[in-house]
Amino acid sequence: MTSTQAVPPPGGRGRVLRRSAVALALAAGLSVGALAFGGQDAPRAPAVAAVPASRLDPADLPRGITALQAHLKAQPKDASAWASLGAAYVEQARTNGDPTRYAQAEQALEHSLKLRPTDNDGALAGRAALAAARHDFTGALSAADAALAVNGYDELALALRVDALVELGRYDEALTAARTADDRRPGIPVFTRLAYVHELRGDTDAAHRILTQALDSATGPGDRAYVATALAQLALGSGRFAEAGQQVDTALRAAPDYLPALETRTRVQYARGNLRSATLGMEQVVARYPLPGQLVALGELYEAAGRGADARAQYRLVAAWTALAHAHGVDTDLDTALAEADHGDAADALRAARAEWAKRRTVHTADALAWALHVNGRDAEALPYAERATAPGYRNAAFLYHRGVIERAAGDTAAARRDLTAALALNPAFSPTGSQLARQAVAALKGAS
Repeated sequence: MTSTQAVPPPGGRGRVLRRSAVALALAAGLSVGALAFGGQDAPRAPAVAAVPASRLDPADLPRGITALQAHLKAQPKDASAWASLGAAYVEQARTNGDPTRYAQAEQALEHSLKLRPTDNDGALAGRAALAAARHDFTGALSAADAALAVNGYDELALALRVDALVELGRYDEALTAARTADDRRPGIPVFTRLAYVHELRGDTDAAHRILTQALDSATGPGDRAYVATALAQLALGSGRFAEAGQQVDTALRAAPDYLPALETRTRVQYARGNLRSATLGMEQVVARYPLPGQLVALGELYEAAGRGADARAQYRLVAAWTALAHAHGVDTDLDTALAEADHGDAADALRAARAEWAKRRTVHTADALAWALHVNGRDAEALPYAERATAPGYRNAAFLYHRGVIERAAGDTAAARRDLTAALALNPAFSPTGSQLARQAVAALKGAS
């Protein structure tokens, strides 16, 4: 976990496997009864917000997909149902770590647009979801804007527009977009995005306040689990382990099988010194959710337990996943850069990090490029990117650790000691491997002073 945030977001991570990972909503939600029994397309109007699928357990998705498929056999010209099916396939691919579903999602969405070429914000928002899942955030922004041109109150498009701007590093615009979404469609999907934009800008108090209010307003178990998990991750990233554990408990009481909460629980367990429980829990998460951030997290827990061979096996799986994902249209450069920098080929890490930086300039891509340059021995080049990763005020212990290590290698021991100490003060358990290395570096710097 040295190359990613300490905690990925609900359904994600490494944030892209990060909290800005796309919170996809089915165009008609997973409440597909209206589709299954309602006949032809209903009049489109701003509707009650659908439950974002990322706030539901992935086990619910097959039931929703089955219902949509059955409905479409009876009503094959239902454009809205095809749009919903496409969005469901996107979410299933994202939550199951199976990118082969993206081609089916694309076919369903294009079929929806063929049936209803105009006035079809559901399919256009689905296109935005698919582009975001494939890490094409420029395409996601364009598709979200197209959906909003049809229906300015489309909740999924409003949410995805915020996500795309965040992932493109356009944080001021993302804050404006989140506030616009809050004006038009206030609700859990918008509240969580607004909180995350504040967090990126360094205002964790505002993020905590918004999420707390969102939890108070949540009624369904999916919403409660989703928001409580976000609060747990916010607390964990700031080293407030007791609070993080309480929020995880809240999430799991609402939805005992909610996967992001189960994953966050493993990280709380590690932070509290229970390596065995954390490892067992992460093994169960990876069995259901084999994405790079989770695979690396399990590998580093194995390393902490002295299980080097098992750790290397996990890291090899990351390369296998990125190859499969790339074959199905997913931009995997950030995932590759993060994994290869710590656990693979340094040259591959730098190639991927440079490619990602050329496409989007976020705090996460800046950190990835800085770290890739460092592992290639190019610390003078790395330092400006490490500084940029923390420039907006975003407080991330792994970023501070990377910056401190780079400063030490570049010969600035005072800055290195400051930032490594700050990383451990913010979250002393930010990584099974990085935390230990940070403590060793601080001790060595103290001894040398």
